[in-house]
Amino acid sequence: MFPFEIRPEDAMAEIVELNRKVLKGIDSIVDVRDVDVSPTPKEVVYKEDELVLYHFEPKVKRPCKVPILIVYALVNRPYMVDLQEGRSMVSNLLKQGMDVYLIDWGYPDPFERYLNLDDYVNGYIDTCVDVLRRRHGLDQINLLGICQGGTMSLCYTSLHPEKIKNLITMVTPVDFHVKGGLLNVWARSLDVDTMVEAFGNVPGEFMNFGFLMLKPLQLMVQKYLGFVSLMDDENNLKSFLRMEKWIFDSPDQAGEAFRQFIKDFFQGNKLVKGEVELGGKKVDLKNITMPVFNLYATEDHLVPPASSMSLEKFVGSTDVTTVPFPGGHIGIYVSSRSQKELAPALAKWVKDRV
Repeated sequence: MFPFEIRPEDAMAEIVELNRKVLKGIDSIVDVRDVDVSPTPKEVVYKEDELVLYHFEPKVKRPCKVPILIVYALVNRPYMVDLQEGRSMVSNLLKQGMDVYLIDWGYPDPFERYLNLDDYVNGYIDTCVDVLRRRHGLDQINLLGICQGGTMSLCYTSLHPEKIKNLITMVTPVDFHVKGGLLNVWARSLDVDTMVEAFGNVPGEFMNFGFLMLKPLQLMVQKYLGFVSLMDDENNLKSFLRMEKWIFDSPDQAGEAFRQFIKDFFQGNKLVKGEVELGGKKVDLKNITMPVFNLYATEDHLVPPASSMSLEKFVGSTDVTTVPFPGGHIGIYVSSRSQKELAPALAKWVKDRV
């Protein structure tokens, strides 16, 4: 005997309801086809190799005089910050009067396997910063780095502090040897030399599988069990499919840049030691003396909160704002709470310092 009783009529009702949702969901998926992402209007202002620099259309007559350049991670596509209407950090920043630009790294081709971090930091990022400075007639701009893009933004700002007015970092790894974080453990044991020699550019599918395996039950089982419950709601279904599109839209990684990031940051923890060298110069976080806004996610499974929180110990700035945000690595951009609180807080912080 089972310790609980299942009434046949209840079981049948559940089966009928499940079938109804699945059938309606199939119809909805056919209607949805390829979901739209990045709804906020923007224009291309610069291109180089696979990189595209976008400028989002301002939503106020007189936006903030100092623009923000968003530097996203190399390992995912940047439209997470502009996923859909009502779930867009970019749109909310524009509504707050910010003037926003975004670097889209694109998809590295096989000929870019020899790009290194110096090419990204002192090459691409520096060029994009100069594009904004020329367009706006300014000596300095605001820089906003996200995740790995935040780490590269720290390197850039250390090497070119005269070009950055304010630095914003979000869910950014700083100390790669803090306790906790399966990604840190996995990366420290990775034979990156063999991988790069075998593949050239590291396949995006490999990176994506690694991220999924960090939380296999939640990201590979529970999520799809819950999928059935929203199949008959077209709006929720579209939101789910947009997120799925982003998760599995994983660019390959330029081999040499990937090798250097794994060795210098994850394995050597050289950023906080002052031992990262780019373009023949050491990255010294003490060179970062401008105001810093550092946001971390309290439930982040990719970047341990302690890794981000440690930033204020290493920079030279006396104006460091460290802000915890409830939620995970991705929820910080798409949750309903972030839509209400994140952009206004960030915009106010910037306006107080320009």
